Amino acid sequence: MKVLAIRGATTVKKNSKDEILNETKVLVESIIKENDLNIDDIISMIFTMTNDLDSVYPSVAVRDMLNICDTPLLNFEEKCIQGSLRKCIRVMVNVNSEKKKSDIKHIYLNEAKKLRPDISE
Repeated sequence: MKVLAIRGATTVKKNSKDEILNETKVLVESIIKENDLNIDDIISMIFTMTNDLDSVYPSVAVRDMLNICDTPLLNFEEKCIQGSLRKCIRVMVNVNSEKKKSDIKHIYLNEAKKLRPDISE
């Protein structure tokens, strides 16, 4: 077993608690489903949000909506770079896995697909 990191990102249309929570839930659910993860194999999740989002922490969606309560979660503000994607939520999920790095599916949704067009559907 080894530790692997799975990246993902999504965007919201407005800075609202409901939208941030719902889009975070969809993102994390997609990461879990697409990578066939067992919740017990998730070591931790690190979230960042752009500075135009401040209505709620994205980790609240993981605890309250997905009922993942025994996994360490952190939230940070993403560095603001001129011309960068706005209203963006990013996550790095650290997992125990037998998979190869090349088997991992990184998930980019909504406008965040622009961040990694090489791997976004």
